Amino acid sequence: MKEDWGREAGNIISNWARKHSLWVLAYGTGCGAIEIPPTMTSRYDAERFGISGMATPRQADVLLITGYLSVKTLKRVIRSYEQMQAPKYVIGFGSCTINGGMYWDSYNTVKRLDDYLPVDVFINGCMPRPEAVIDGFVKLQELIASKKANGWIRYQENLDWYRANQKKVIKNWNMPDYNW
Repeated sequence: MKEDWGREAGNIISNWARKHSLWVLAYGTGCGAIEIPPTMTSRYDAERFGISGMATPRQADVLLITGYLSVKTLKRVIRSYEQMQAPKYVIGFGSCTINGGMYWDSYNTVKRLDDYLPVDVFINGCMPRPEAVIDGFVKLQELIASKKANGWIRYQENLDWYRANQKKVIKNWNMPDYNW
């Protein structure tokens, strides 16, 4: 009985820490990236919510995709995502990650990010304002607190489906297949 209580208390503390310390790797692929500096600097101060930028995927908890992805950049984003430690989360930023945005009919852009990576939160808009960005992070924090932000688990469980979608668009697949 005491072991269960101790484990539950540990889970509560670790979920609280996860929720309040989101380390973000921003992958600025489009015009939406211009909204990240105002969000992180003193006017909007995203750090008061525990949101902080990181330099490498291995230090980050959140992969923020800010705009459209070409097929060539999709490969790099997948590689970055797979280098992140679990638990890891993905935020799709702007209409380009949802439906291709203004590039919906382009031959070389990804139309739906969630066909290739598990997206936990989408932030709507072309370009979303800093208030919307912070709101998206707060939504992610709520999902983490309620244990519903489980895209990384979906990715592991459905890896074959994600790989098939990834390999349909990436013709020269020479990335390592990570052993989950």
